[in-house]
Order: sequence, then structure tokens, then C-alpha cells
Amino acid sequence: MRKLTSLIATFIAATLLSGCQTMQSQEPVELRGTGDLGLIVERATGSVLVIDHSEHDILGRVEGLGDLSHASVVYSRDARYGYVFGRDGGLTKVDLLTQQIVNRVIQSGNSIGGAISQDGRYVAVSNYEPGGVNVFDSETLDTVLTLPANYVNDNGEQDQSKTVGLVDAPGNQFVFSLFEAGEIWTVDMMATPPEVTRHPAGKEPYDALITPDGRYYIAGLFGEDGLSMMDLWHPEQGAQTILPDYGKGEQRLPVYKMPHLEGWAIADGHAFVPAVGRHEVLVAKMDDWSMVQRIPVQGQPVFVMASPDNRQIWVSFAHPKNNVVQVIDSQTREVVRTLEPGKSVLHMEFTPRGEEVWVSSRDSDRITVYNTRTLEEVATLPAQKPSGIFFTNRAHALGL
Repeated sequence: MRKLTSLIATFIAATLLSGCQTMQSQEPVELRGTGDLGLIVERATGSVLVIDHSEHDILGRVEGLGDLSHASVVYSRDARYGYVFGRDGGLTKVDLLTQQIVNRVIQSGNSIGGAISQDGRYVAVSNYEPGGVNVFDSETLDTVLTLPANYVNDNGEQDQSKTVGLVDAPGNQFVFSLFEAGEIWTVDMMATPPEVTRHPAGKEPYDALITPDGRYYIAGLFGEDGLSMMDLWHPEQGAQTILPDYGKGEQRLPVYKMPHLEGWAIADGHAFVPAVGRHEVLVAKMDDWSMVQRIPVQGQPVFVMASPDNRQIWVSFAHPKNNVVQVIDSQTREVVRTLEPGKSVLHMEFTPRGEEVWVSSRDSDRITVYNTRTLEEVATLPAQKPSGIFFTNRAHALGL
């Protein structure tokens, strides 16, 4: 018995020692938060870069995300997971910490962006083909709701509309626009079943935004001058037209790329708006939405974005003058600097407190980082045909 007990003790000691040696030989796991991470879309290769914007560092690349020629990203509430919306209808859930795809579904033939609900439970995707909006469980990517964008076309026939400008709104709502139908829909995800309300809007809404306080939903119009605005505090009033005459009596230039309204500049009580088909940034008073100024810029604006402190307005442009970025002072409303980050600038993203801005240049295969105080270049990072830049602080902002 003593001999057996001794053998058992020897075996246990050897097992424990082996386990300790195994544990000691493993590489230590790096613990980190997600607050200074982000994803950069590499549009030509179907991949995203995981980056650390505090260190100007590329942590890794995640591949296999399909067609990212027009892609955007939203984040889970804990900012660990990015939901990537691809042009091929793909919805991909990416883990920023493990740098892996968690799940991926093909939910349509052609999609154009999406949103995550206020409570983080639902991810919605807007579609060009076949149209409509699909809503998914953010944990599993199981389908929760399918909303065909049905309308009656000019021939009196039932048809499906492209959906655009999808955002999340307070009260756990989604809001989006119908391009062909000229409507704005709100979806109340707290109702059982979810409740959809339709509102007539202007002609051919092509994109939209929601103001930072979540009150106003504003859709740009391609089919007419002006914009359609809904006061979500008073949805019973429906959509009204603002800035209706900014191009009255003028011939519109050929539109090489539609402006993006996400990230619109709201600064000093004014909205700074890209003018469709014109080399101008429009300035409107937010108390009555009247236009007070037209700022001439060097090309057709695509993104007009305010720095987090609202002192600067950064403007990117459509082809053929898309190799520069112009910076406007929000108080003087004058262009104070023209920068040249590289060929074919596609997107810009401010760090959460606004000390830097990251700019993607597709045809230069790089990201350029500027100090927003000095307007000097502080870093460059290599990337394969980069487009959208999305930092995780978006997890805590409406409409992003």
C-alpha cells in the first residue's frame, strides 16, 4: 500500500510540474481595451486592417469579407465587434481583439450600409437589390425582421425601392429613405411587432444623416434642390423641405460622385452642407434652417466633416479634383489650408478627442495622419487601396 501511495504521489507531482512547464512556455496573452482601435477598409482586396490610432500602428489584417467597394462599419456597445457592410450584400461580424471573422451572412444582392440599434441588440442593413431593409440579431446574425421597400411606381405597378440613409435613432428606432419612392420610413424596434411609419419626402433622397442629438433626420435630394428634414421629436409633422432654392437659376455640373451626408458638419449653431453638383459648401442656421452663406471650394464636396471641437470643417472632393483636402475655419468660414494627402482621397476620420485626423488615399495605397492643431503630417501607414476609416468611438454615438 505504501509503495502504491508513493507511486501515485510521484505521478501527481510529475503531472503538476509538466502543467506548470506548459503554462510557462506559452506566449503571454496581451490584455488591452478597444477604445483606441479601429478598422480600415481595403476595398480592392476584401480585407480590413485592425489599427491602434494612439500608436499609429497596424495590428493585423482580416481577409475574406467579399466586395468592399462601398463598405461601412458599425460597432457593438463594448466596441469589441465591428459589423462590416459590403457591397455584395455581405454582413460580416469581426472580432477586433482576435482579428477574426466571427460570423458572415449574405443577406441581399447589393447593399449600401447599415446601423446598429440604440440598445445594441439589432443590426439593420439597407439594400439596393432587391431593395428594403433587413434586421438581424447582433449576437447571432439571425434574421429578426425583413422590410420590403414596396411602393407604387409611375406606371401604377408595385415595385421595390432602393433604401439609403439608414441610421439609428433614440427610442430604439431605425430611420431610412427610399430613393425611387421619395419616402422616409421610421421603424420602432420597441413595439411588438416592430412598427413601421411611412412619410412622404422630396424627390430621390440619396443619403441622409441624423443630428448628434438624434432630433433631426435630414435626407439629401438628388432629384431636386433642397433637403428633406424630419423632426423626430414631432414625427406627426412629417418631412419638410429645407434649403429649397440653393441652386435656383443655375446649371448643375455633372455629378461625378454623390456627396456623403454621414459626418455632416454641425458647428457653432450652423450646418455645413455639401452642395450637389456645385463647388460649394452651404451654411445654414439650425434654428430656422435658412441658408446664410455659400463657401466656394476647389471641387465638388463629398465629405464635409466637423472636428470634435467644431472649430474646423474638413472637406474632401469628387473626381477629378480628389487629391486634396481643404480645411475651413468654422468661425471665419474661410478655407485656411489645402492639403495633399495622396491620390484619390476617399475618407477621413477624427480621433475621439480630435487631436488628429486620418485620411485614406486609395491610389497612393496609404493612410496619412495630420495633427489638427498644426495641420502638419505626423504619420503615414501603408494600406491596400484604402477607403473607409472607422474608429471604435462610433460605438457610443448616434447615427454612426
